[in-house]
Amino acid sequence: MIGIIPAAGAGQRIQPLGCSKELLPVGSRMVDGIERPKAVSEYLVERMIAAGAGQICMVISAEKTDIVKYYAERDYAAEIFYVVQQQPQGLCDALFRAEPFARHHDQVLIGLPDTIWFPENAYLPALDLTQADVNLVLFPVTNPSVFDAVNCDDLGYVQEVQVKKKDARSHWIWGAVTARGESFHRLKLLWEARHRADEYLGDLLNAFITAGNIVKGKFSGETYMDVGTLEGYRNAQDFLRAHSYGLRAA
Repeated sequence: MIGIIPAAGAGQRIQPLGCSKELLPVGSRMVDGIERPKAVSEYLVERMIAAGAGQICMVISAEKTDIVKYYAERDYAAEIFYVVQQQPQGLCDALFRAEPFARHHDQVLIGLPDTIWFPENAYLPALDLTQADVNLVLFPVTNPSVFDAVNCDDLGYVQEVQVKKKDARSHWIWGAVTARGESFHRLKLLWEARHRADEYLGDLLNAFITAGNIVKGKFSGETYMDVGTLEGYRNAQDFLRAHSYGLRAA
């Protein structure tokens, strides 16, 4: 199992920063008995490892060497390696930079490194891919219009992903994704057949469904926080402080 983390974006919503937005300190961890800041992206790394990922591919830009340095300073239960996205050309382009390394894996995990979500094991129900090509881990939010809202039927089959729609019909959004390696490969082939025009994953998933593929929603999420804005960053800090999350031994 491999995890893919797209981390090449400039983080314009929360600039200026002195570091990559994926390294924003949110909460803390214990290192050799000393409390240290914990990077926001580390929450996703932990969740992928807990779900069973043996490798994690981070897609970064050439300027984000601080991410490499941060994750090189300690050992993780998964091998972490890096692929460079030369130009910021959207989420789909970033994800498929890792596709050559993912296509032969039984399962692929996808997550966004500037988000924190609970429960920590929300990936687990989505690991069952016997009834779908792709599973979406869904979370309830109060402002679905700024995310990808997901409309499912009564059996959980995704009918449509509404990408940043003001009139979104669902308050459930996708916050993480699981897929078989072969399905992820076919998703990339579809993206290429569409002339790589899809910037957002939600638009590509709609085309994937229209082409006859099966995408299911797993309603396993409870709390979803986007730390890529100043307001979201403050909310995440307050939430972790109130619930005593984010402090654990490294």
